[in-house]
Amino acid sequence: MVALTSRRLTEPPDPQPSAAPTANGPEGNERLTALTGAVLLLLFAAQGVTLLSLGTLLTWHFFIGLLLIGPVGLKVGSTGYRFIRYYTGHPAYRRKGPPTPLLRLLGPLVVATSVAVLTTGVVLALVGRAVGPFSILLLHKASFLCWAAVMTIHVLAHVWRLPQLITTGLRPKSAQHGRGRLPGAPARWALLAAALVGGLVLAFLGAPLAARW
Repeated sequence: MVALTSRRLTEPPDPQPSAAPTANGPEGNERLTALTGAVLLLLFAAQGVTLLSLGTLLTWHFFIGLLLIGPVGLKVGSTGYRFIRYYTGHPAYRRKGPPTPLLRLLGPLVVATSVAVLTTGVVLALVGRAVGPFSILLLHKASFLCWAAVMTIHVLAHVWRLPQLITTGLRPKSAQHGRGRLPGAPARWALLAAALVGGLVLAFLGAPLAARW
């Protein structure tokens, strides 16, 4: 009896079951980031096409550039939320862990260059060619080159996970090995839709400024 009691006292306690995924937990945050990233990849591809012939596609270049502001803002917000929750010690985010060291160093550069490209682009749209914003145009081109370099690494590091993250959220419950869908899907889609609508409003308002170029 004494030996059994002693054994029970020395044995480690049974591990507690992990908490179920929540809408605002790391799994939901990761799903929102992946959805936004997939939309951004399509928009970046479309914007890349406009670069092939700016003379004839300049209005589309302005339109897509302004449209990007909405989803880029959402993606910065979702990654920033994860950053804050992790470094403020939220248990679920601490269990999830941070990105790899390379991606942790690259993250601020992705944000900074994205903001620089969009900001200089908006300034160019507002001031027009008549003001002669040669230095702003150079900053826009330089920030784009820096953005393209860091974004290439960022995309290559994450793109292989996008199909799994996106399709898992779309599978029916019966196809998810007995697990229900991750909570919060309507809210994630609503946030993405709101970001796109906000970007579209800016695009429709700002695209006519291309005529000044």
